[in-house]
Amino acid sequence: MPTAFGKASLVLFVAAMLAALTVLAQIDSPGKQAAARPAREAPGEFQFVRLAYSPNQYGRGGYGRRQMWQTDWPDAEHHFVKGVSRLTRIAAAEQPRILTPMDKDIYDYPWIYAVEVGYWYLNDLEAGRLREYLLRGGFLMVDDFHGSLEWSAFVASMSKVFPDRPIIEIPENDEAFHVIYDLDQRIQIPSRMFIYSGVTWEKDGYEPHWRGIYDSDGRLMVAINFNMDIGDAWEHADWPDYPENMTALAYRFGINYRLRHDTLRASGCLNSCSSIRVKTMRAVSWFFPATGPYGFYCYSLLLQ
Repeated sequence: MPTAFGKASLVLFVAAMLAALTVLAQIDSPGKQAAARPAREAPGEFQFVRLAYSPNQYGRGGYGRRQMWQTDWPDAEHHFVKGVSRLTRIAAAEQPRILTPMDKDIYDYPWIYAVEVGYWYLNDLEAGRLREYLLRGGFLMVDDFHGSLEWSAFVASMSKVFPDRPIIEIPENDEAFHVIYDLDQRIQIPSRMFIYSGVTWEKDGYEPHWRGIYDSDGRLMVAINFNMDIGDAWEHADWPDYPENMTALAYRFGINYRLRHDTLRASGCLNSCSSIRVKTMRAVSWFFPATGPYGFYCYSLLLQ
């Protein structure tokens, strides 16, 4: 007959085995819920950076209490980053940033977006810093300014950045139009007011222009989207009333600019250059159709 000590040992052994089996079942169960992954730490491989600037004489006050550089913030970057994450293999950080030209961190971010640049003002120090940033491999996308008056105001500050480099129409064979998406059929991308007015242009900006400034090696440093509003198309990507074809085109431009920059950017030019994982191959494997949350029904159109 087993002793009391033996009985106790048997009970402990059985309890230990049952506990171990329970743990193993939880680990191996195909229906178990995986632990949530922590949010990706900034800056990731791509982080949306918006340029904050001082206003010129026409831009003081902005819309309501906002400054002009805040137009479409934060929905434009939020939606665009979601698109980059879904449509490419770039690990896009979810947290956007706002920097000024004099910010010491500007060299950590190779891609910067500026909006309503018909109202910006750069002093000589800021222009010099932006020139250094761009010549070292940075990229600036400017957007949402319209008509001859705003063009003149934009050029007044940009000419301080590059007094010796011309602004030209981006050639049809430039990779900005072909690196991932072939953008041969381009239309004027309007603000949301188009929904109510049916008019795609603002002020006297009747014709859209895709212009740029290049460095001595032919690298596009500044992409100038004149007489159009790509940021509004990103911002209102979840509006059923905003035209799908215009939102899809806005995503294509943003992604092409992002990847075109990486294919030509010199190694080691900025602090974070080595963190970018980009392939220049135009392959279907980069993308997959998506209709997920936030009303991004237009994503599937990007693959057509």
